[in-house]
Amino acid sequence: MLSYIIEGNSKIEGTVEASGSKNAALPIIATAILNPEPVTFYNIPDIEDTRITLQILKLLGCKVYADNGRISISSKDMHNKTIPKDLMHKLRSTVVLAGAILGRFKEATFSYPGGCNIGKRPIDLHLKAFKDLGVQIEEKEDYIHCSTKKEMIGAKIKLDFPSVGATENIILASVYCRGVTHILNAAKEPEIQDLAKCLNRMGAKVYGAGTSRITICGVKKLHKTDYRIMTDRIETGTLLCAAAITNGTIKIENTNPENLLNVLFKLKEMGCNILINKNSITLKAPKTLKRIDIETAPYPGFPTDMQPIISAVLTKAEGTSMIKENIFENRFKYALDLKKMGAKINLNEDKNIIEITGTSKLKGETVSSRDLRGGAALVLAGLSATGVTIVENAEYILRGYENLEEKLKKLGAKIKLEKVV
Repeated sequence: MLSYIIEGNSKIEGTVEASGSKNAALPIIATAILNPEPVTFYNIPDIEDTRITLQILKLLGCKVYADNGRISISSKDMHNKTIPKDLMHKLRSTVVLAGAILGRFKEATFSYPGGCNIGKRPIDLHLKAFKDLGVQIEEKEDYIHCSTKKEMIGAKIKLDFPSVGATENIILASVYCRGVTHILNAAKEPEIQDLAKCLNRMGAKVYGAGTSRITICGVKKLHKTDYRIMTDRIETGTLLCAAAITNGTIKIENTNPENLLNVLFKLKEMGCNILINKNSITLKAPKTLKRIDIETAPYPGFPTDMQPIISAVLTKAEGTSMIKENIFENRFKYALDLKKMGAKINLNEDKNIIEITGTSKLKGETVSSRDLRGGAALVLAGLSATGVTIVENAEYILRGYENLEEKLKKLGAKIKLEKVV
C-alpha cells in the first residue's frame, strides 16, 4: 500500500506545467484499435490508468511502444476481441475499448467495468446504443458478448443523459458504420472534442463534437497519424486549488483556460486573483477565501471531478458553503476524512448536498483515499493542515495524476510517496 506523507503549513508558490489529460488519453488510445495503420500519440500521461489501458492493448495483440509521453501503437495484427475481466475491473474507462473493438471487428466481449466506487454508473446507455446500431447482445457468465453478422448501420441515438463514456463509445463504434449516425443529447466535454479531432485526423468524419448533436458519417478506412492530446483540465484545477487552500500563488503553463472557465469563475468568486493567457493561468490567493455555492452539472457546468477538490478549499473559506452533487450519488465519502481532520461539514445524503462551514483549522491525521478525486482532496487538505497528514491508499490518486508529489514539491510542498508494509 502506498501513502502520501505530508508536512502541512506549506505555501504553494511557483510555476508548473500541466500534464496530458487522463480523460482524453483513454478514448484516444482506443482509436488505435480502430485503425490498423500505425499511430503515434504525444502528451500521454504516465499514470496507472494509461498503463492498464496499454496493457490491455498488448493482450489484444497490439504492438505498443511507450517512451516519455510518446505512445506508438500498431493494431495491424490484433487478434483478440475479449477484454480481460481482471483488467476491465480496474478502471471504468476500459468500456470505451469495447466500442472500438466492435467498430472494427463487428464483435467484442467484455465484462462490467470497475474503477472508483462513486456511484452506480451503469453502462445501460452504451448497450442500448450498440443495439440501435444493429448489434446483438448476450450476457453470460459475467461477460457481455456483442456481435453482428452484418455490417453495422448508422442510426439516430438519443441518450437519456449526456454520458461522456456512452458518447465516446458510440463515436468509436460508428466510425465504420454504413450510413450516418446521429447522437442526440450528446455530452459536450472537451475530451470528446479531442477524440473527434484525433479521429478526423485519421480520416474519420465526426461533426458537431462540443454540441448536443454529434454526427458520424461512416468511412471505409483510416490512415496513420500523429496526434498530441489536450492537457488535463482537472489536474490544472487541482493545482490551482492547492495554491488557493494554502494562500499561495501559482502559474500553470501548457494548459487551456477555456476548458476550465466554470472552475475559474468559482475561484474568482472566492476572492482569488486570476490572470488568463492563451496557454497559462496564474492564481494568487487572497488572505481569506469567501464562501460559495456549487452545483455539479455536465459540461459546461461545474465538473463533478472538481467537486471534492473545491470542497477541501472551502474548509478554509469564511461562512458556510453549499455543494450539491448532481452526477454521482456516492461522491461525498471524502467528507468523513475531512471531518476527522477538523473540518465542519454537514452531509444530507437524501438530497446529495454537503454544507461546509469554513475557516477550520485542519490538523494532520491518518486518512484514506476512497476514490481518485476524493483522495486528491485529502492531499490538498494535508497541505494546509498543521502537523503531518498521511493519506493512505494513494493508488487511487496515482490513477489520475502524473508525478503529483514531484510537482507539489517543486511548488514548495513537503510531501513524499512511501510504500507502507
